[in-house]
Amino acid sequence: MNEKNKKQTDRKAEAGRETDQKPEQVAPAEGGAPLLTHLLALRRVLVISAAAVAIAFFLVYYLAIDTLMSWITGPIVERGIEIIYTAMSEALVTKFKVALIAAVIVASPVIIGQIWGFIKPALYPKEKKAFRILFFVALFLFLLGVVFCYVAVYLLAVDFFLVAGDNLATPMLSIDKYVSFLFGFIVPFGVAFQLPVFLYLTTRMGWTNAKMLAEKRKFVILGVFVFAAILTPPDVVSQVALGVPMMLLYEVGILVCRLTKPRERE
Repeated sequence: MNEKNKKQTDRKAEAGRETDQKPEQVAPAEGGAPLLTHLLALRRVLVISAAAVAIAFFLVYYLAIDTLMSWITGPIVERGIEIIYTAMSEALVTKFKVALIAAVIVASPVIIGQIWGFIKPALYPKEKKAFRILFFVALFLFLLGVVFCYVAVYLLAVDFFLVAGDNLATPMLSIDKYVSFLFGFIVPFGVAFQLPVFLYLTTRMGWTNAKMLAEKRKFVILGVFVFAAILTPPDVVSQVALGVPMMLLYEVGILVCRLTKPRERE
């Protein structure tokens, strides 16, 4: 009798341990339709995120758009360059574009929280911790890339372009094209600075390793500068300014891969 009770106790303890290691299960909808449950949860994520962006958009547009536009056009205005618009709706549409981008940034905590709530039940406890760390690292690298671009590269590129056009024509920049150029210049830097995160993930999945990455370095150099040429405006300065940091980040990624163990296959 005691042996039977002991076996039952061991089974319960083992079942408890398995439960701790399993992802949280989402309760199925009536009629046993988990797909419908996931779709409803996804719809909730999209609706709440869109509502957060809409609210942030109106707040930004009515409270801070003039300040944002002054900050964006500052590097040009300070150099005595006139900014114009060539279509009746261009100035208004450009303000809308800037306000929308700012609104997404302002609403990002809500958006991230909704996405995290959606995928959290499908993750194991260890994966949840790793995901949090990886997310904040990726966010930090993105912001670092944007700040690095604006402080160390963008202003130099502006001076380069103005000097290149000196004595050739009088610069009068369209506000829409200037804003598009600005965001088209700095956003690729934020994306490119995700390279160590990408290499970490591929190593964890067993697709790459530090030795392989080191051996393929010469091919990566070519690929990096092709990638930089695609992402940045068509000029040598911006391509080199993006390509060189990406190569440094690639070397950092190799060091990270040396410390990373591939994920054990179940």
